[in-house]
Amino acid sequence: MKATGIILIFSLAMMAGCASTGQHVTKHSWPVPKYDARTFFETTSLGGASFSHDESRILMSSDATGVFNVYSQPATGGEPTMLTNSASESLFAVRYFPDDDRVLYRADKGGNERTHVYVREVDGSVRDLTPGDEVRASFAGFSEDRKSFWITTNERDPKHMDLYRFATDGYARELVFTNLEGWDVSDVSRDGRWIALTKVRTNADNDVFVWDTTNPEAEPVLVTSHEGNVNHGVLTFTPDGAELYYTTDEHGEFAQAWSVSLEDRSHKLVVQANWDVSNVTFSEKGRYRVTATNEDAKTVVRIFDTRTNRNVRLPQLPAGEIQNVRFSPSDSKMAFYASSDRSPPNLYVLDMNSGGFQRLTDSINPAIKSSHLVDGVVVRYQSFDGLEIPALLYRPRGSSGENKAPGLVWVHGGPGGQSRLRYNAALQHLVNHGYAVLAVNNRGSSGYGKTFFHLDDRRHGEDDLQDCIWGRRYLESLDWIDGDSIGIFGGSYGGFMVAAALTLEPEAFDAGVNIFGVTNWVRTLTSIPPWWESFREMLYAEMGDPETDGERLHRISPLFHASNITKPLLVVQGAKDPRVLPVESDELVAAARKNGTPVEYVLFPDEGHGFRKRENRITASEAYVRFLDKYLRD
Repeated sequence: MKATGIILIFSLAMMAGCASTGQHVTKHSWPVPKYDARTFFETTSLGGASFSHDESRILMSSDATGVFNVYSQPATGGEPTMLTNSASESLFAVRYFPDDDRVLYRADKGGNERTHVYVREVDGSVRDLTPGDEVRASFAGFSEDRKSFWITTNERDPKHMDLYRFATDGYARELVFTNLEGWDVSDVSRDGRWIALTKVRTNADNDVFVWDTTNPEAEPVLVTSHEGNVNHGVLTFTPDGAELYYTTDEHGEFAQAWSVSLEDRSHKLVVQANWDVSNVTFSEKGRYRVTATNEDAKTVVRIFDTRTNRNVRLPQLPAGEIQNVRFSPSDSKMAFYASSDRSPPNLYVLDMNSGGFQRLTDSINPAIKSSHLVDGVVVRYQSFDGLEIPALLYRPRGSSGENKAPGLVWVHGGPGGQSRLRYNAALQHLVNHGYAVLAVNNRGSSGYGKTFFHLDDRRHGEDDLQDCIWGRRYLESLDWIDGDSIGIFGGSYGGFMVAAALTLEPEAFDAGVNIFGVTNWVRTLTSIPPWWESFREMLYAEMGDPETDGERLHRISPLFHASNITKPLLVVQGAKDPRVLPVESDELVAAARKNGTPVEYVLFPDEGHGFRKRENRITASEAYVRFLDKYLRD
């Protein structure tokens, strides 16, 4: 499996909401109201679903105030209680403590990605468990006996994450695993005996090891011996600590879930599908196993009862996609989020005994009707070499042969990301304003098999760019599209593709919106953050080594070809972005303006790589529509 979240991935799935005042709604010639960005973004984005010890509440993150904070949501419904009160930094819920009402949450500073783990005491006081200006930390689970929990930090070496055990009472800690070899500490068994480690070699080949804490002098043991290139990934230990579940693409195009016995090292197939198995988890007591598969840009969840050895027949749940499944301590309740293209995620609780479920939140503003939004349709079109490219097509309501819509080719982040059938406020805002959107899953996207995934290795800005250009041709073939007004739009790696299109294929699109996009690969690959060190080889296998591939990286870097830009360009950048440095956008804008090209630049001083603050999402989304209206409409 490809490690898509490590490199530059930025999902433009900015959650939407709706204003309630009439001044935010106007009418156009199509049969739905036209809403401004504030209408779409004044909603509540939610995440997290940890039950309290008595199962009466669920811990979640919410940006109800415009900035993410931690809330306690009654499990039987009602208004949530705000547990933190940050006005500037985004705070994200981790989980409740197993025996009391203390909570763990995580936060960085201004999007610098140096995340710390904090504990909020019952009295409301807060303690940083991982202090240090350069420290990056991550929660790794509670022990089965509830006396301790694990956190990884890079405080000893900025490049490597060590594993510490913290006492639940008093937070005394001890170093459990010193990471000297660039391992990814992937999971800890509930009894604390076993640690699962991933060793990344390339973007096509990595291995899983286990280390026995009862034999600290021993080396980690390889459990995924293989020949050739095979991707493996850690999923989870079984609740009894007897087996480790992992993914592998050794046996076909798609990732399967296998298990390995920690006693005799025997392996067995657990889950296979004609799509990637993306996740496997267990409930608190181990009765239920949850499996998620990535089926044509949509997550499909299945629940397996380990007592009966049968899949659980779930009730008719809300339409769309089920995500973030969590069970209560007794396994009697299941919390989850449900969302679709026309509905942002809402938190639900399902009674596993009766089969009844209840929605606990209503995240979309009632000022907007779901019927005014648009569902994506999975389509496929042929690229320059005959390869079939999957994509999601969003058609504005009221568009027709007589009322043609301008189009946008939307490029996801990555490399290796995937556009999914999920609610996306920025996308729906564009469609509501009359823009058709083709969200392209170009070659190199995850979810369509390992062959498709690796087709863009060291060919970025070349074949994958052609997939986007042929996406334009697909749009032009639709009789309800204005074929003379088609732009390209993307964030992070997608932003690079926008800049590549306008520099390397300057006549291919009529305008471009580049959000946090790389413009100089040589600089980006030589200035990666220290905590990416263990993935350097993977990154170089995907993009190229600047020491040996400098000529090609120079050739595909838009900055060095900015004199070719002739089409209008909007650039959006976070001033605190640690991945795509602001100088990347500064230089591209300056170079493009020398051409006399219309260039607009929106710089957010309080954002990193992506948007965390609602007001900034609103400002950015209004800028998108204003820019596109100016250059893609008559």
